Amino acid sequence: MTFVQVQFSIDDPDRADAIVATLLESRLVACGQRLGPVVSNYRWRGALVRAEEWLILLKTRADLAGAVVDAVVDAHPYETPEVLTFEIAGGAAGYLDWIGEST
Repeated sequence: MTFVQVQFSIDDPDRADAIVATLLESRLVACGQRLGPVVSNYRWRGALVRAEEWLILLKTRADLAGAVVDAVVDAHPYETPEVLTFEIAGGAAGYLDWIGEST
């Protein structure tokens, strides 16, 4: 079984927690972690923007990644949210088994 980490950033920690809760309830992810706040600097529509955001890390099976990305994008308030997927190359066998059992 292959596993991934999906990450997204968001400016509202309560909204972040609600998105994670929905993903957990639907068993699309095994866990979600909220880090931050972090400071994001980026260019948007020709202007430089500085924003305080939270970074959310989600663990799931690779075959569920598309559904997780779609669910995050659908629930996210940004017009173009950062939602990225990274393959997990390895890890503690018990933890990886737990991800598979939890999703």
